[in-house]
Amino acid sequence: MAGEKEVLVCYDERVLAHEPDTNAAFLPSRLDKRVRQVLSGLNVQWRYPEHPGRVTAILDLLAREPIEGVRLTGGRAATSEELSRVHTRAYLQDIYALRGKSAWLDLDTTAVSPGSIEAAEVAAGTAIVAVEAVLTGKAERAFALVRPPGHHAEPVRARGFCLFNNVAVAAAHAQSALGCERVLILDWDAHHGNGTQDIFYADPDVLFFDIHRAAPFYPGSGALEEVGAGLGEGTTVNVPVPAGTGDRVYLKILRELLAPVVASFKPDLILVSAGFDAHGYDLALNVSYEGFAAMTGVLQTLADEHCQGRLVMVLEGGYNLESLSHGVHSVLKVMAGGEVPEPAVCGLAEAEAAIAFHAPAFWAAQGD
Repeated sequence: MAGEKEVLVCYDERVLAHEPDTNAAFLPSRLDKRVRQVLSGLNVQWRYPEHPGRVTAILDLLAREPIEGVRLTGGRAATSEELSRVHTRAYLQDIYALRGKSAWLDLDTTAVSPGSIEAAEVAAGTAIVAVEAVLTGKAERAFALVRPPGHHAEPVRARGFCLFNNVAVAAAHAQSALGCERVLILDWDAHHGNGTQDIFYADPDVLFFDIHRAAPFYPGSGALEEVGAGLGEGTTVNVPVPAGTGDRVYLKILRELLAPVVASFKPDLILVSAGFDAHGYDLALNVSYEGFAAMTGVLQTLADEHCQGRLVMVLEGGYNLESLSHGVHSVLKVMAGGEVPEPAVCGLAEAEAAIAFHAPAFWAAQGD
């Protein structure tokens, strides 16, 4: 290890209770009827992609391959007051009314099961726990291992598997309860964090920086020209990239754009919406495990230089269990003081090995 540091992984098993079943009897509505029509038109059995196995796969890998310095701690449920800092009271009442029920909330596949509302409250509250741990000095770094994810959830609408906007709730809590004046949120999930952008679009004290696959990829927002409004103009930075973008481009963006943004904004805390669907196995972009680790190294350097090392990651997407679990593992190793890798060009090592293997035979033939 380069220099062991304690990292808190904040987790509460109640997040596993969110388990929408597309075969369950949903509440009667026109939306339910429309969803049924969509699902019946598929040629294969459709399973809700955001399932408890995402988190258990990460925990299983950590149990098999423990990381020195990484410690598990509990979470808690967010209160109505904490959630209402970023969501309207009317929206919260509508969501609370679904406690203990199965329902379809939006045609873009957001659904709930009987345990989903508590799971979502715990996801947001556990993100708060992670922020509190870092800001009160209990840990140098923290990772909120939560679900359902949050960055698509808007002030008045559930979207994209998200009910409450976990990272936004954590940012607002840091400001309202923990004395942070300025918070920077980096979203490296493959999908644009439309909800987080919406919540802070006119807020000059929260800078939202998002790298994502460009529209029309879901949710279709996050254009270069979306830079904030009113007093918040300039505190939204979108970097849309094409399909297949990988490590070198991500690192270039962090080193040559995010770094001066952080230096100018001078945040008291850096939060990361850490989605791992940017890995090639999720078929949207092409970030490697080493790429996620190297990005973490850049962020830790920026946090050390500008905000007393205060860095918190909150899990977002990532639906291939292998790439999700190994991606998180690679990030936690760096957060705990492990060596920061410099990713190789994808396929270069294999090309060099092929050249070394085959070329001597042809060189020998030329000498005959």
